[in-house]
Amino acid sequence: MTHASDMTHVVLVFDDNRLIGDLYGQFDQNLALVEQRLGVDATARGNQVTIRGPHDACARARDVLEALYGRLQAGEEVGTGDVEGAIRMAIAVEGQLALPTLEPKTRLKLAQIATRRKTVVARNPAQDAYIRAMDRSSLVFGLGPAGTGKTYLAVAYAAALLERGDVARLILSRPAVEAGERLGFLPGDMREKIDPYLRPLYDALYDMMQPEKVERALTSGAIEVAPLAFMRGRTLANAAVILDEAQNTTSMQMKMFLTRLGDGSKMIVTGDPTQVDLPPGQVSGLVEATRILKETPGVVQVRFTHEDVVRHELVARIVKAYDDDSRDKLARKEGGA
Repeated sequence: MTHASDMTHVVLVFDDNRLIGDLYGQFDQNLALVEQRLGVDATARGNQVTIRGPHDACARARDVLEALYGRLQAGEEVGTGDVEGAIRMAIAVEGQLALPTLEPKTRLKLAQIATRRKTVVARNPAQDAYIRAMDRSSLVFGLGPAGTGKTYLAVAYAAALLERGDVARLILSRPAVEAGERLGFLPGDMREKIDPYLRPLYDALYDMMQPEKVERALTSGAIEVAPLAFMRGRTLANAAVILDEAQNTTSMQMKMFLTRLGDGSKMIVTGDPTQVDLPPGQVSGLVEATRILKETPGVVQVRFTHEDVVRHELVARIVKAYDDDSRDKLARKEGGA
């Protein structure tokens, strides 16, 4: 029960009337979302918003609207997903780490990645922690279901490092489980052979950088795409290295990959430990590595759940349903053992 003494109101005034429509959303849908998620009442009159409700909820609603307004002032767009993300961050902001990527003009500090083409802002606490982990650690594991942004953010971060000159190369890799050693029998050059396996990485890369710059970098070798098998025997120095779909690596492949890390490099490993496509009985290198390296200093593991899915909200419910079904099956199996 909320006592009357716990209730308060906050009045916000936004100076730039040109941004008000985008801030409030069509038919004030952004304000309605803030009301629904945070349990406040938000009344807009012109460029002024009055927020009424519990003290903490009003403070969070204020932080959300100020953060979104700051994004609009910076020339960025604000969609429903951004509003949802800002709300999640407002709820979890006390647990954030302090890093230099914070937005300085608002209490709601969202970790972000900026390339010349696009700025990506964290949409939930897990993404925020993930970006911050990539800032501070040379080896980061991003673990969780599809749709959480773990691969997209990894490519965005690596592209930003390359553009700033913090690394000389960007290396993208995936284990081509379906192809195995058959790549040599496929038609075309190496890039044509492995493109189908690396398409999600390409899609994120072209979203971050101008297509012509990507093509030039691919030609010069500044950006390299290769199946995991081609990493053997190399030392990857001064590079941003991404291994995607890492749950499909074997134990030997994962150890080989992790020991390629050289001076001045960042390594980001992404995967979903619940979606292993290896032959039955074969241990996932990702599952093994995260267990072995759990307490290793300098190695950070960020785990995403269905609650962190940033695609259509139905995707989060689908992921949760499958997770629940998997747990039920495991429980029945253990119960019958």
